[in-house]
Amino acid sequence: MDLTERRKRVVITGVGPVTPIGIGKEAYGESLIRGKTSFKRIEFPNRDMAQYRCQIGAPIEGFDFYTYADRTKHSKHLGRTSQFAIVATLLALKDAGIELEKGKEDSSERSGQYELKGMDPFQAGVILGIGAEAMDLLEHYHERFLSRGPRGISPFGLPNVYMSSMTSHVAEHFTLRGTSFAVSTACASATHAMINSFIQIRDGIEDMMVTGGADACLTPYVFAGFDVLRAMSARNDVPHKACRPFDRERDGFVMGEGAGVLVLEELGHALRRGARIYGEVSGFGMTADAFHLTEPDPEGRALGKAVRDALRMGGVRPEEVDYINPHGTSTPLNDKVETRVLKEVFGKYAYQVPISSTKSITGHMLGAAGGVEAIAVVLAIEKGIIHPTLNYEHPDPDCDLDYVPNEAREKDVRTALSISAGFGGVNSVILIKKFEDSLPI
Repeated sequence: MDLTERRKRVVITGVGPVTPIGIGKEAYGESLIRGKTSFKRIEFPNRDMAQYRCQIGAPIEGFDFYTYADRTKHSKHLGRTSQFAIVATLLALKDAGIELEKGKEDSSERSGQYELKGMDPFQAGVILGIGAEAMDLLEHYHERFLSRGPRGISPFGLPNVYMSSMTSHVAEHFTLRGTSFAVSTACASATHAMINSFIQIRDGIEDMMVTGGADACLTPYVFAGFDVLRAMSARNDVPHKACRPFDRERDGFVMGEGAGVLVLEELGHALRRGARIYGEVSGFGMTADAFHLTEPDPEGRALGKAVRDALRMGGVRPEEVDYINPHGTSTPLNDKVETRVLKEVFGKYAYQVPISSTKSITGHMLGAAGGVEAIAVVLAIEKGIIHPTLNYEHPDPDCDLDYVPNEAREKDVRTALSISAGFGGVNSVILIKKFEDSLPI
């Protein structure tokens, strides 16, 4: 395609959530509106949980990859992160109305289990976010290496630990031959992945992108790392009350796992195949705090610029925003800084715009967080219902905006922001609008 052509419009045509509160659009959406969490005490095999300050998480229980995929000679080597990503992609593609057909096993051109019927595989790519490597596999093989040496490591061990293995598995499984790479910017990973996918389509490089993020972070090492940072809540006796974004008594997040995958598509391509359109990606912002490896800049200068950039790119005034899905981690510093940023960007209107934290319900899914939160925004636009922020019970003078406390709210959402921020001071913001077909294609 000629990249000098006018930039393309980018729409969302499919969503695939794999979360602790539900797998698939309907189950996930219903749990969000009801404020149904799955927080519980967790255990790691051969680990004394008394060593951990935090002993709670939000696992996806009963997840069976083979409910959604066939057994192959390579599937047994997949880590949990890749499994989540493949299932979320399958759900998103089906939700987008894209017909999948099995590839021919005897074909030399065979590169995946499925092919997208009627689509050029070189015009479909995958960019996904991930917080860390496939830590379940890495920790497993590390223990085997310590006990058995090189003989304890499978030849498939190293290739499946690479962060890019996740996108390679998705590309192979669905025969996506366009752009394929992974993005790792801590908790901002999925949103950065969606922004990169947006650019690919906007600039005419591909017609469709599978994007969002996946992470299987409930492993002994990752959990211990966040535990010693005191980033997670220690309300072990009341798990359902542990995550409380913007509440005065907040003491950290609850770790979750899963994937949130969206199908982004060039508008003309979506219209030609008669796709249902959830919304349009209209702007983004990306900045760096350049301040600290784990703490946000208390002034929030870079995060504020990212929000302003997203609004400016989308041609949206602050008072036109109907809903904000914040990073909203339930940590003392993040929630305070984020509230400060929103007040500075939106002025008096900050007190009128509804803000609700998905993490209060799903837990913090790290590299997948931005994906499941973007899906929450899409569902708010589709259904006209904003999910609540759970456990907002004790007002904090530093966090005094409208956080949609404890109960869902009906509202016509036409323009919304999804905000992500990660360790190292990386910020990513995406602007999603209700689709208006009166604009030029």
